[in-house]
Amino acid sequence: MTVTAVKNAAPASEEPVKAAKHRNPLRFGVLIGLLVLLLLVVAPLLVVAINAVKSPSDYASNGPLSLPGHLYWDGIVNFWNRVNFGQKLWNSFFTSLVVAVLAVVVSILNAYALGIGRVKGRIWFLVFFLVANLLPQEVLVYPLYYLSKQVGLYDSLWSIIIIFTVIQSAFGTYLLTSVYAEFPTELLDAASVDGAGKWRTLWRVVVPVSRPTLGVLFTFFFIWTWNEFFLPLVFLISNDNQTVPVALGVLQGDRLMDATTTSASALIGILPAMLFFVIFQRTLTRGITAGAIK
Repeated sequence: MTVTAVKNAAPASEEPVKAAKHRNPLRFGVLIGLLVLLLLVVAPLLVVAINAVKSPSDYASNGPLSLPGHLYWDGIVNFWNRVNFGQKLWNSFFTSLVVAVLAVVVSILNAYALGIGRVKGRIWFLVFFLVANLLPQEVLVYPLYYLSKQVGLYDSLWSIIIIFTVIQSAFGTYLLTSVYAEFPTELLDAASVDGAGKWRTLWRVVVPVSRPTLGVLFTFFFIWTWNEFFLPLVFLISNDNQTVPVALGVLQGDRLMDATTTSASALIGILPAMLFFVIFQRTLTRGITAGAIK
């Protein structure tokens, strides 16, 4: 048999294998299972969105699962004006953004010292950060409440910013230390040969190389801080300082809140976090892909 005949026969033998892969029932079963899980996740959001633009009379007549006869925006407008939602939105955005930036910076500094600097007792430091990250907020609330009273930060956004910066950076330090412990020593040696000090090596070499991981941390820190409810409920008692989750939780027991207004409040409460996640989805994908390639 000639070489040409062997080359021509090879694709023919590969075609049944590819067809068998496409006809594999396991692949279709996994796909159907994922579609069912997607519907289970999206269905409540769709119900909330439908009822948010439905009039109270339409809701009372046709129930929560029916499509609205016409778009009714008064529920969203009334909720926005009733709770001064623009102020709540700014409080949540400002708090989440500052916490995400500060927590990433603190995590970088800690992880650089523990992962690359290899300070003495690094294992005990990592255990400390791990335990601090695992502590429930209910255990921390009283001492934090007492300290915030003593330093005059109670009922201030900065109290929440400081608390969540420490909490989030504990997780960030633990994660980044494992990444920096495996950092290529060739890059560090090259920077040292070029005369770069530790500070310059950190910001000119280590941070740019680990940017995908830092982007993932920044996104998670922002969303986690945005969704926090318990500690902001305790520390932010003034109406002007409340965040979005606190405003939504406080109004759930309001007798003036009908079902459509409640749906409107839930919709505009989760939309900012969803938009932020969609905007930074590419950053998350790049970070996960970089970790997989490594």
